[in-house]
Amino acid sequence: MSLNDVVSAERLHIGFFGLRNAGKSSVVNAVTGQELSLVSDVKGTTTDPVKKAMELLPLGPVVIVDTPGIDDEGTLGEMRVKKTKQVLNYIDIAVLVVDSTVGLQQADREMLTLFESKKIPFVVAYNKSDLFAENIGLDDNTILVSAKNGTNINELKNKIAGAVKLQNESKRVVGDLLEAGDVVVLVTPIDSAAPKGRLILPQQMTIRDILDSGAVPVVTRETELKATLNALKESPKMVITDSQAFGFVSKITGDIPLTSFSILMARYKGSLESAIKGAEKMKNLNDGDTILISEGCTHHRQCGDIGTQKLPKWLKEYSGKELNFKFTSGKDFPEDLTGVSLVIHCGGCMLTEREMQYRRRFCEENNVPITNYGTAIAQINGILAKSLQPINL
Repeated sequence: MSLNDVVSAERLHIGFFGLRNAGKSSVVNAVTGQELSLVSDVKGTTTDPVKKAMELLPLGPVVIVDTPGIDDEGTLGEMRVKKTKQVLNYIDIAVLVVDSTVGLQQADREMLTLFESKKIPFVVAYNKSDLFAENIGLDDNTILVSAKNGTNINELKNKIAGAVKLQNESKRVVGDLLEAGDVVVLVTPIDSAAPKGRLILPQQMTIRDILDSGAVPVVTRETELKATLNALKESPKMVITDSQAFGFVSKITGDIPLTSFSILMARYKGSLESAIKGAEKMKNLNDGDTILISEGCTHHRQCGDIGTQKLPKWLKEYSGKELNFKFTSGKDFPEDLTGVSLVIHCGGCMLTEREMQYRRRFCEENNVPITNYGTAIAQINGILAKSLQPINL
């Protein structure tokens, strides 16, 4: 991945929903100008959410998500509907495709209620307008389209763009804390889970943001950090480290402001305050408590994996308690937190801000504290307060 690519988590996610045979996939194909989804007269052709990252004018970089029919039946159908509703946890805008020859059905109304309860902007696209027979009251959220004839497809794109608040381009990983010419040292241990020749995503995003600020990123491994600092004429503005090296790096940096990529990502995703509160829970763990460690990405677990091996070990040593651990990755965040005393989440770089906010709110609604890797590791090393100083907390 190049530094100029827009990763999936930073793209606007647009979900398309509707009854089977409402023409949902046909509308998706018309909007994207591609044969993204399989189209058939047979009900239930779309059996799992289909995602496609692309450029879509006038919106720019987006992820299109085509979902199974919301009226699917049978045991498998219920599972598909469940998968469809899970999509609501991470999309930024919903498009409900309705067959205009039959109008809104009960399942459609239930989806509209879910959009509103989850505060998801939405557009209702009445498809098959070329066969349209009855009058439908239209408002600012609705539009008549025909995927078959291409009628009002461009207008639908514009309506989608008008309905959603576009990604906040002023949101920064670290650039708002810097001035032109500032030197920032980035400590990037070579992660065995990262593909050869690449840095992990939070490191890439941070480097790019520093460059965009006119500041100077200096990248080093933890083993060369001391020599790197000695080679600089003046102390850097701050040091940003991979959380796994927090303890080691803290001893070398002394009074130099220090934070981590994971803490910056929590700030970027709007979940840092919750992470700080959740870290306090680590002081009061009890024997038998269950800790859920959750990662937003999926990768092959290797020896020394931070989520499944290092964090459990460090947390047991820190708390002095016999703890139980559960692990999830990717989209498989549990829908039931019964018995969970604390959630420790990764930085969420592969998840949309909406999904991270959903997970945070879900934990809070269930009275389960949630923190993240960087905040937890800083707490374990006794440097949480120090690691928050560079970001004015």
